Amino acid sequence: METIPTSINSGLGWKSSSFFQHSNFFNLLSHPFKPKPSLSKFSLTCSATSSSSDPLLVQAARGDLVSRPPAWMMRQAGRYMAAYQKLAQKHPSFRERSETTDLIVEISLQPWKAFRPDGVIIFSDILTPLPAFGINFDIEDVKGPVIQSPVRSEDGLKVLHPIDFDKLRFVGESLKILRQEVGGDAAVLGFVGAPWTLATYIVEGGTTRTYTNIKSMCHTAPHILKSLLSHLTKAIADYIVFQVESGAHCIQIFDSWGGQLPPDMWERWSKPYIKEIVNLVKKKCPETPLVLYINGNGGLLERMVDTGVDVIGLDWTVDMADGRRRLGSGIGVQGNVDPAYLFSPLNALTEEIQRVVRCAGPRRHILNLGHGVLVGTPEEAVAHFFEVARSLKFDTLTQNNTANVA
Repeated sequence: METIPTSINSGLGWKSSSFFQHSNFFNLLSHPFKPKPSLSKFSLTCSATSSSSDPLLVQAARGDLVSRPPAWMMRQAGRYMAAYQKLAQKHPSFRERSETTDLIVEISLQPWKAFRPDGVIIFSDILTPLPAFGINFDIEDVKGPVIQSPVRSEDGLKVLHPIDFDKLRFVGESLKILRQEVGGDAAVLGFVGAPWTLATYIVEGGTTRTYTNIKSMCHTAPHILKSLLSHLTKAIADYIVFQVESGAHCIQIFDSWGGQLPPDMWERWSKPYIKEIVNLVKKKCPETPLVLYINGNGGLLERMVDTGVDVIGLDWTVDMADGRRRLGSGIGVQGNVDPAYLFSPLNALTEEIQRVVRCAGPRRHILNLGHGVLVGTPEEAVAHFFEVARSLKFDTLTQNNTANVA
């Protein structure tokens, strides 16, 4: 995991990412996802039923009664780990590391072997699928992601085509191997970028702090932006199904830059496309939990609920008790320990984990950070985070909370 509000490895990484009346959208939906025969040898079928033998994380996301909250971390694999740094010296290209099956698997399993989290997320990036539908990009050491030909015109849209999964074989193969490696001991997590977030890179030509090009397009060229977002919606829905059929138990959708939009603009330019992705995926994979994370989502929480996702990730600026109150008990929550707590004394980290878990309540909670693991985070603090998570018991926490209130 080397990319979050920008690109997202394995969840996360480089710093800086009247809808249904649009005719192009329906044209795009007319081509249902069909895995290519060459990929069938490592395809699974989306499960239509749930099982008590599903990994703890899947059970919690579904709302089943569990004894403790499952735990994983955004940017779980990556630059804070000495093992990753050593491997990166041998393979300095991020794209090589994130687009080579053996390296993806090795990096994804590094935190699994070291800390035994309840979720193992594939080492990848939200931009990884772009070349598979016509958008090429590079990653430069200083700038991060760079798209040489931004899409800002009708001519720019001509490069887009249906997603080609032969160009993403390394993703499918890696998920299959990860599923075999972790067995039933953890959930294998896939992830994607939301259409708006991906569009920020495609329109801006890379990372940005102002989003002026894409925000102005909302008013100066809305038909072009709608066409781009519609194409991304179909491609990303297909990519999610591809990941699930390759072995992912659960998928996180990163709308990393959705929080850069005013709430009413997010309602118009991001939410409908996320909602359509969820609808398309749920038709094929009804039992696959979907998690939605938006960096800076405090002003969007209530608006996120009817996207149809199963779990909403909270960043660390939202109080968990307030987030749970605003979202209600009918939807899952994920998070939301401040990543900076991993630099604090371990007893302070323990207390914060316990507080977050108590505030989230005993159902539908996945313990995580409120953002990705920071560079320089001590590995012993990450190990402690997961040790505390495994030691938690909802019945004990509930009794202690009752005693404190009394």
